[in-house]
Amino acid sequence: MAKPAQGAKYRGSIHDFPGFDPNQDAEALYTAMKGFGSDKEAILDIITSRSNRQRQEVCQSYKSHFGRDLMTDLKSEISGDLARLILGLMMPPAHYDAKQLKKAMEGAGTDEKALIEILATRTNAEIRAINEAYKEDYHKSLEDALSSDTSGHFRRILISLATGHREEGGENLDQAREDAQVAAEILEIADTPSGDKTSLETRFMTILCTRSYPHLRRVFQEFIKMTNYDVEHTIKKEMSGDVRDAFVAIVQSVKNKPLFFADKLYKSMKGAGTDEKTLTRIMVSRSEIDLLNIRREFIEKYDKSLHQAIEGDTSGDFLKALLALCGGED
Repeated sequence: MAKPAQGAKYRGSIHDFPGFDPNQDAEALYTAMKGFGSDKEAILDIITSRSNRQRQEVCQSYKSHFGRDLMTDLKSEISGDLARLILGLMMPPAHYDAKQLKKAMEGAGTDEKALIEILATRTNAEIRAINEAYKEDYHKSLEDALSSDTSGHFRRILISLATGHREEGGENLDQAREDAQVAAEILEIADTPSGDKTSLETRFMTILCTRSYPHLRRVFQEFIKMTNYDVEHTIKKEMSGDVRDAFVAIVQSVKNKPLFFADKLYKSMKGAGTDEKTLTRIMVSRSEIDLLNIRREFIEKYDKSLHQAIEGDTSGDFLKALLALCGGED
């Protein structure tokens, strides 16, 4: 299921550090933060070149050697965008995602784009781990949180995605034709014999939220044969608001997940001002999964490398840390 359509393997830019010694790293971090002012370079260097699993070991060593909490010490030494990035890298992935979802629902407004970006792209296993982490960290189920913070059809889509019950199998051609027909009816290309919009919408949601990725790719192909339209383009044209954004994200993720993230990274750095939160969230969460694929999609589509884009848009230690995660120039 984790394979993109091209059959290429997903590859991250961060891997286990060879010759890793958690005690040595703990010692070096302690030294870097001791006394007045901190050696940010040393902190960055260690944390961005270790895998998440290794960082967890460093946390343990740090605690047993110094009787101190590494996260707390880091928080007191670094701030702003850099802190968000480094502290994000220190969290286990499921807890990091849970925190991002929590943040997206905090305060007055909801960050629907962040909710969609996470829930529409994670695998079943990842979603289940996020549910557990959410409950552990916030003593409330993710479903309850989504329920109280969103509404209507959009809420139903998010809750469906948050169950992590997407089918894992291959495609079923007859089913795919039927699914494509439902899509054509709901997107108002085909005549609706049933006439019942609500039940059709629910069926469309079920298709996009529960069918397997290989099956949905087949559905999209059947949709084109049937209507001469691309399903993504049609959703954009016929739907609106958060529901449209959620469905588009699912379709893009199914078609090519690394490209979905490459687009998001590009948008986070486009125009005046940088959306550091999105930039950080994607760089942190994809660093060990498919950041190399994202880099490839980025340069192919935008004619400049992710490395160049980051260099042109950020500065200082934040820039250094992002480039370390990026892992090279294309």
